[in-house]
Amino acid sequence: MTGREHGDSLAWMEEGTRVLLGVLDDLPDDALDAATELPSWSRRHVVAHVHYNAEALRRLASWARTGTPSPMYASREQRDEEIEAGSRLPAAELRALVHGSAEALAGDLRELPDDAWTNEVVTAQGRTVPATEIPWMRTREVWIHAIDLNAGVGFDDLPPGLVQALIDDIVAKRVASGQGPELVRWLAGRAGSAPDLGPWL
Repeated sequence: MTGREHGDSLAWMEEGTRVLLGVLDDLPDDALDAATELPSWSRRHVVAHVHYNAEALRRLASWARTGTPSPMYASREQRDEEIEAGSRLPAAELRALVHGSAEALAGDLRELPDDAWTNEVVTAQGRTVPATEIPWMRTREVWIHAIDLNAGVGFDDLPPGLVQALIDDIVAKRVASGQGPELVRWLAGRAGSAPDLGPWL
């Protein structure tokens, strides 16, 4: 893996999970209704997404362990409907779900046999990757969405090694999608404003 190792991703995932759950636990129930910078998403949507993402990654862990295909989501529509429904749950239930799924995913990954980590699975974007990518996929979600909750955690709080790994990940995706030239132009100071690159995650 470019710029990171499997052990790094597991450690970052664990730390990011603690940070996100800590932020969530400190937010009053009524604060969950506040909007975020993500279009049309409140904090409730972010929290619901983090829960369902853990469940989706558990399906990939099962796939790696058993060899039986188990996609993250049946469809983009199903993913979006889950998040919307989850965002309407009572605050206590939503908190319990996100804590429970985070713990369950961590347990699944701890119990994954050594030889299963090289087994291939398919991401929601259709990429075929080894199971070693699962902790990295979760790392991105818990850290970035902890920041999205806008409750005292920011990009300056990211571990230094994780900052570089995220930069590598984002740039690689932009290059693969043909957006590399726009990004280079902006980073080189040859564009007046940041290009509209669309979503990364």
